[in-house]
Amino acid sequence: MPLLQVENLRKEYPAGEGMMAVLNDVNLSIEAGEMVAIVGSSGSGKSTLMNILGCLDQPTSGSYRISGSDVSEFDADELARLRREYFGFIFQRYHLLSSLTALENVEIPAVYAGMKQKERRERAGEILGRLGLGERVEHRPGQLSGGQQQRVSISRALMNGGQVILADEPTGALDSRSGQDTMELLTELNAEGHTVVVVTHDMEVAAYAGRIIEIKDGEIISDSRNSSSPVSASGNKKYSGGRSAAWAWFDRNNELLRMAVSAMAAHKLRTFLTMLGIIIGIASVVSVVALGQGSQQRVLQNISSMGTNVINVFPGEGFGDRRSANIHTLLPADAEVLARQSYVDSVTPKLSTTVELRYRNIDVSASVNGVGSKFFRVYGYKMSAGAAFSNSMVRKINQVAVIDGNTSTRLFASPSAALGRVIILGSVPCRIIGVTQKKEAMFGNSDSLNIWVPYTTAMHRIMGQSYLGNITVRVKDGAPMQAAENGIRKLLLRRHRMKDFFIMNTDTIRKTIESTTKTMTMLISAIAVISLVVGGIGVMNIMLVSVTERTSEIGVRMAVGARRGDILSQFLIEAVLVCLLGGLLGIMLAFSIGFLLSYSGSGFSMVYSPASMILAFICSTFIGVVFGFLPARNAARLNPVDALVRE
Repeated sequence: MPLLQVENLRKEYPAGEGMMAVLNDVNLSIEAGEMVAIVGSSGSGKSTLMNILGCLDQPTSGSYRISGSDVSEFDADELARLRREYFGFIFQRYHLLSSLTALENVEIPAVYAGMKQKERRERAGEILGRLGLGERVEHRPGQLSGGQQQRVSISRALMNGGQVILADEPTGALDSRSGQDTMELLTELNAEGHTVVVVTHDMEVAAYAGRIIEIKDGEIISDSRNSSSPVSASGNKKYSGGRSAAWAWFDRNNELLRMAVSAMAAHKLRTFLTMLGIIIGIASVVSVVALGQGSQQRVLQNISSMGTNVINVFPGEGFGDRRSANIHTLLPADAEVLARQSYVDSVTPKLSTTVELRYRNIDVSASVNGVGSKFFRVYGYKMSAGAAFSNSMVRKINQVAVIDGNTSTRLFASPSAALGRVIILGSVPCRIIGVTQKKEAMFGNSDSLNIWVPYTTAMHRIMGQSYLGNITVRVKDGAPMQAAENGIRKLLLRRHRMKDFFIMNTDTIRKTIESTTKTMTMLISAIAVISLVVGGIGVMNIMLVSVTERTSEIGVRMAVGARRGDILSQFLIEAVLVCLLGGLLGIMLAFSIGFLLSYSGSGFSMVYSPASMILAFICSTFIGVVFGFLPARNAARLNPVDALVRE
């Protein structure tokens, strides 16, 4: 059975509105172990015939069998397997990958065959050494002469065994001496059992073959032998895998990753400009989320300064009710009843006024707040000196006061120096018994002077009234705020017999602010995502350009056995890598923005969310896959012979 056999082979190409036949019903059989020269002038169809024999191209009609198997029944990956396991290609223009060393170029077929890295490196080095390139294994093609590059090309053809070596004008780009060396090498390989098919227009080159087939205008016009040497079956070693599919897949993709990094490094500026849209988009998303969370955290901290789990009861129907000043039904007794409820942690009555504060020769305006003994627990105040007033002091209407840090700084040298001093509030003298630590206020001027006295003292000695301004309730930890609010409302309705009060729940404010900031963050993030999409389009455009520039490389990889999936993976990995690196740089840019903001003196800090960064990476990966798929698919679907002829 012939190793290679074609019957009635025809190949046509579009020519204007019609078709032009390059091969006309060619019939040919090649036995294992033969050295055949196919000769003919340019345009005779000899290279087209070789491409079909090497499964780089498909005939328009007719049949082609390899060891009896009809090639027309094979899909793209099965054809790649044939190129990988049976054929070794030697090209006139060498078709070596310029970014790889001689050793790495020779290794490529074995990568796609699944050979272990250590084994393929040893084999590639052995073959190069055998062909006289042992000292040149780390040289790139640009550092080698034409003859040396052709030897690297031959070494690559032998990497997986090269049962059939197809050489297209192997001496066409060489000087006479190098050409002679190449043909002697091919003759030696044939003697070792390799089937060698040489395509040439040079009869001197054809003379090395044991069989010469002349082709003209797409037809074989002669088939003669010029040697009586017996034809022997190929006995050379062929490598076709030998390891698990998973390890082979991992090794191939590791090689593809390395190639992607190499391609990016070769075009640094273009790669950076490609990533720029991704960088800006990711930085925008992460920064916007960080700004939103920073703003939310600051507002919530200010709310917490009012007290945690706090519910306030005010007279009237709301903050805009003009009649609230004339409603005097909120009494200390209401606070006492509320304090006895099971869900209440502590309660403080409150009423406020502004008075003239005098101490020695200092006369300033201050806010006086009449509060209960639990006020400082309700609002989470801590003392920097002294102590708060007790229930006993409230009942006895003692003229004692607790001042804040601003008042202490304004009147005294230190908080401890304020203790025991007497200040005049309006016309009422009060002795200072405590100084609070500084605390940020949510509303109003944080630099204002605040004085706290027992609410009984404020009612009877300073303001002369029997009703309260408001009541603040601190709910027990773990108690539902909404249920507590409903309980307070029902209790006061039962006591007052009418709704002459309204309730403000700080938890409701917290939830509203959280919801609002999340909505705004999502809105601005959605706008930022648009820049990611634009960046993705930029990635796709550059990848399309990259596919065009590297078409010849794609053809070489397909010729040595790369599957369509390998080519698809190569460009997808490159697109994803560009987007991931852009995502990393985008996150670094977002951190840089936060660093500059924190040192700008604004007092505002960004709060970075790990979730947003993870989402940004997922998003950049998704963009790489989506926008890299089209160029990668275009590359994978290229016809090997079409890719090889493009420069």
